[in-house]
Amino acid sequence: MVSEILIDGRPARADDLSHFVLSNYGAFTSMQVEDGGVRGLDLHLARLEAEAVELFGVAVPEALLRQRMRQALDGRAGRFSLRINLFSEAISLRSPDAIVQPRVLTTLSPPASALTKPLRLKTQIYAREVPHLKHAATLGLTRARRLAAQAGFDDALFVDAGGRISEGSIWNIGFIRGDALVWPEAPMLGGTGQGLLQRGATDAGWSSATRPIHLSELADFDAAFICNSATPSCAVAAIDDHSFSTSDALIVRLNDLWRSNPCQTI
Repeated sequence: MVSEILIDGRPARADDLSHFVLSNYGAFTSMQVEDGGVRGLDLHLARLEAEAVELFGVAVPEALLRQRMRQALDGRAGRFSLRINLFSEAISLRSPDAIVQPRVLTTLSPPASALTKPLRLKTQIYAREVPHLKHAATLGLTRARRLAAQAGFDDALFVDAGGRISEGSIWNIGFIRGDALVWPEAPMLGGTGQGLLQRGATDAGWSSATRPIHLSELADFDAAFICNSATPSCAVAAIDDHSFSTSDALIVRLNDLWRSNPCQTI
């Protein structure tokens, strides 16, 4: 359920939304708000700046982004999901060359529920277009999840033709070997949830590494998990026909790493 959609701080009207609905040229970030603060807010702001510069040629000033977020919250306390989209009517398929500061669309919704049930993942040879951006072209992601569900799995894990693992449909994947976190190195989106776990691991003295991981190596790991801005960590029960041990204690430890990052005030 969507509570409210604003464009540039004002309630969105049908005319305002027409270009947004008809064009998927744009990018976004989604975050969980806790009483006016967000864990990893700096990561979300850095993402929005990079997206704006690459896609529109002009960044939205951080002070303005924060203002738009506060306008979306409108003084409400509690927990919410807040999504910020960047788009511009000045850029279209027929007129793609404008350099313009994008407009800011905010969507405020009830908080997202974290995934808790261990997931069974189906690998698919797939890579998102411009994978380092969290862009609005999500047809491939929806189709990937649909195909995984039709095959009897919970979600899709993306690999390249050589079996190198990258990311999932709307999350990052990590692996555990002993007391070490291991993250895939591949063209992919650097997630904010992943960033929070990496920070927490560093502060807690955990070992954390990023390197290419291939499907042929799955048996070398003790466990696997997924994470995003709404799910600190959720165990992976299987990737294709390879099963992993799922430990509640491990997920508690990972969640603690994530929560060790304090909320940053919007």
